[in-house]
Formats: sequence, structure tokens, C-alpha cells
Amino acid sequence: MMKLRIVTLKSAVCILGCTLLLSACAPLLLGGMAGTVVVATDRRTSGIQLEDEEIELRAASRIREMFGDRVHVNVNSFNLQVLLTGEVPTDRDRQAVYKIVSEVENVRKILNEVVIGPVSSYADRSHDVLLSSKVKAGIIDAKDLMVNTFKIIAEHDNIYLMGRVTPNEANRATEIARNVGGVKQVVRVFQLLTDDELRAINPPISSGTPPSGPGPR
Repeated sequence: MMKLRIVTLKSAVCILGCTLLLSACAPLLLGGMAGTVVVATDRRTSGIQLEDEEIELRAASRIREMFGDRVHVNVNSFNLQVLLTGEVPTDRDRQAVYKIVSEVENVRKILNEVVIGPVSSYADRSHDVLLSSKVKAGIIDAKDLMVNTFKIIAEHDNIYLMGRVTPNEANRATEIARNVGGVKQVVRVFQLLTDDELRAINPPISSGTPPSGPGPR
């Protein structure tokens, strides 16, 4: 039976699979405008987005320097709050990974979902990529949601959902993920926004029509 877990980082402490859904020419069409689209619809500031990318790169590099291929750890940062998933041989390694990431600049909070066990196979990881792609496709199909407001991570058939969203958006995305075949558990790692906070981030566009004809001289 599929489970649902809710983790609120505020109170506690990828995408490659989409190519399976797109034609080979899609990157050529999307590449030039992808950055603009993401920045425009992502509810983080562009500065925070860059900091999140730096956190992921620095943490992954330091983990690789420390452990090499002995571990498989994925680092996902959203709004300076980090989700760790993957596998390590021992609990001591798990704690060491946490410590490494906690010392990366600008990290505010960490959710450590790394499990103790053998490193996952290529087939397992490919399956997770496909699973996250299916969830993403479901959110894209939902006309009441914007896919770029969510970060979707799959690990061991579990789906982790990150983002700055309203409770209604969180529930809608969770419902979509839960109904994707093969998903065992949905873990919500959201930062919830009120409707007023959302309006402050995305103010409504004025529907007024500018006057026609030449302006005053």
C-alpha cells in the first residue's frame, strides 16, 4: 500500500528523464529559452536559484572527494534547504555525509533521507528517472499547476516533492504523484505559502487596455 509522508522543512528541519517524453529535437527548441522560463515561473529569486545550484555542486564535490564510488548520494537544494537521498554502507558514513553538507556555505536546513545499504544499480536509477518523469508529466497535464514551481526527486520508488506552494497546490501535486503506477511513497518537503504570500510573489497582471492612437505631443 502506497504511503504518504509530510516533511515541513520550515518547522523541522532529474529532469533528464523528461527526455523520454520529448522528441530528439525538443532540446534544440527549448534550450534557448529554458533559463528564462524557469526563472520566470520559479518562486525563488534568481539569486537563490543560483545559490541552490552552488550548494548542490559543492556538496556533491565534497562527498565525492571523501567517499569516491563507495557511496551514492544525491543532493537537491531548494530555497537553501537540502534533501539528501541515496545509499551509504554504514550509519557512520550517513552521519559523515550529513556533516559534510551541513558545512557547505548557505545551507539552512537538511533532510537526510540517505539509507544504509548497497549502492543502487544503473537499472534502479533509470527506473527512478522514468518514475519522476511520469510524475512531472502528470503535473504538466494538470492545467491548474505550474510544473516549474515543483522539484521532483525519485529514489527507490519514493517520490519527494519540493517547492514553495500553497496548501491546495501541495495537495493537488501529491494526489497526482500518488496515482502514478509504481510509486510507493510520496514525501512532501514543501514550504507552504498563503494565498496572500503567493500574490505578493506573483502580482496579478493588469487587464487594462492602453489607449489607442498617438500620445500627446
